[in-house]
Amino acid sequence: MRKTVAVVLAAALLLTGCVAGEDSGGSAAGGTTGLRLDYAYWNPASLVLREQRWLEEELADEGVSVSWLQSAGSNKANENLRAGALDIGSTAGVAALVARANGSPIKTVGVFSQPEWAAVVVAKDSPLTSVAQLRGRKVAATKGTDPYFFLLQALDEAGLAPGDVTVVNLQHADGKTALERGDVDAWAGLDPHMAQTQVDAGSTLLYRNVAFNTYGVLNAREEFVSTHPELVQRVVNAYERARQWIVANPDQAVELLARESKVSPAVARVVLAERTRFDVDPVPGPAQRQVFERVLPILVADGNVRTDTEVRAALDSIFEPRFAQARAQP
Repeated sequence: MRKTVAVVLAAALLLTGCVAGEDSGGSAAGGTTGLRLDYAYWNPASLVLREQRWLEEELADEGVSVSWLQSAGSNKANENLRAGALDIGSTAGVAALVARANGSPIKTVGVFSQPEWAAVVVAKDSPLTSVAQLRGRKVAATKGTDPYFFLLQALDEAGLAPGDVTVVNLQHADGKTALERGDVDAWAGLDPHMAQTQVDAGSTLLYRNVAFNTYGVLNAREEFVSTHPELVQRVVNAYERARQWIVANPDQAVELLARESKVSPAVARVVLAERTRFDVDPVPGPAQRQVFERVLPILVADGNVRTDTEVRAALDSIFEPRFAQARAQP
């Protein structure tokens, strides 16, 4: 009997040791062997991190691998965060807010840019000269992203309701194609596709307003924040380094964006030099809240969130500023 108990206890200890070993992976970074991030052409800082491999080099000795998944838009990043396919992903600020209001357990842990990446675009030689003239027209947009929320704000300012136009829900690149083919009358565009159709196809910006763009933000799954805060800090630190690298190396940043997104250097230069600010406070908080407050009623009216109470609860709980506040300076 004693021999049997000893064998069972030994087996249990061995099993416990194996499970613990699998969980930690021999890693000092909070018991994980992988860090899953996204990259996006509308997030140049992510392209810098992916190419420079700073995180890979920093975490290699701790047994932590880094993998990258492309986000075609904020909607895709939010889908992958909610599905657990990403640990940390990048979106527009209001896209993260809407996701949290609809039950996605994410926290905004950093701000990587203040872009003017969205506007209402019309094709070359379009007769349209104002947003008010979009009544009854077809407008391409990617729902759940900053260009779509930009469109809602632009329509509201012009005295139009969302139902006054027909929104054709297309991913950003497909919206650009639809505009150039004449399949839609306008497109709620996103850079670098928006700059590309301007430079290459002569499309024009029917309406632009940097205040309607809701910042580029970094979001982490709430569970990941709780279980691996040291990795969240490493990523926020790396983003700080990438932002400063872009400011210090503008020509190299243009080359990188052009190469990765397959646009011309002229297009990339419009995006980086004319329409994106990287010298912003990376700590999420009052600046983003001010932008969100303005768009909240529009989000509720359009059905993007169920109630004003839910979206305000999300607004009160989405920011996790401690990582950006504690960021390391390169």
